[in-house]
Amino acid sequence: MRRLIEFIIAHSSIFVFVIYVTISIILLLRFNPYQESIFFNSANSIAGKYYSVINNISGYVGLREINNELQQNNTELELQVAQLKAELQQLKSENNIEEFLQGELSKTRLFGVARPVNVTTVNANNYITLDKGSTHGVKEGMGVINRSGVVGIISTVSDNYSLVISILNPKLRLSCKLKGSDYFGSLTWEGDSPEYAKLEELPRHVNFNKGDTIVTSGYSSVFPEGIMIGVVEEASRQKNDNFNALKVKLSTDYFRLGDVCIIENIDREEQNSLMVK
Repeated sequence: MRRLIEFIIAHSSIFVFVIYVTISIILLLRFNPYQESIFFNSANSIAGKYYSVINNISGYVGLREINNELQQNNTELELQVAQLKAELQQLKSENNIEEFLQGELSKTRLFGVARPVNVTTVNANNYITLDKGSTHGVKEGMGVINRSGVVGIISTVSDNYSLVISILNPKLRLSCKLKGSDYFGSLTWEGDSPEYAKLEELPRHVNFNKGDTIVTSGYSSVFPEGIMIGVVEEASRQKNDNFNALKVKLSTDYFRLGDVCIIENIDREEQNSLMVK
């Protein structure tokens, strides 16, 4: 307080000057209408510019909020579009596979469409994880295919996921044959390229050519006869001269697998029960 009083006393002349000027302006404007009108017009102009600037700033802030809201709405719409595309693709896959499974494959029904959440191709034993499990009705031993052909067999099931042992796994052996022939052999993967497998135990006298189609033989409770496996790339002799081994270029591309379909042989349990006996 003392310093404030000292400050006022030290600058008293300035304060007195300001007071006299203020009183003079008030008297000038009060008793001179012309000067009063000029002052208020100028004041209104300045106030208008001030409020214009304030409105622009407020509008800019408001635009940022609107932009954030629009961006959020746009993201929600994109997610909805992606979901609709996925549902449409699933319906297309179901319709295509249902057509594919008609006719001679009448004992096999389409169980459902699943999406791979993990695919391995370079391991010694390769597996595929699907986003469907026991809560969706998936069981061990069901077949997995796509429009290109056989993908694998479901080996393990949890509540919401299932593990598929793919063709790119030496533990899986499929009974296959040359299309149009009754001679069959056993398809296995030797751990080399994920594009090729080997069809073994094919009788030596069976005629074949490069490019011939290899399909499932039907001698299985998982896959019906006639599902695509691949085409013959080349042949070699096994240690036993009575059999040939065919190098098969797989029709399924595991590097861009996409949605797959789970199939179920209606008579699988009955067939397996006989095998157990």
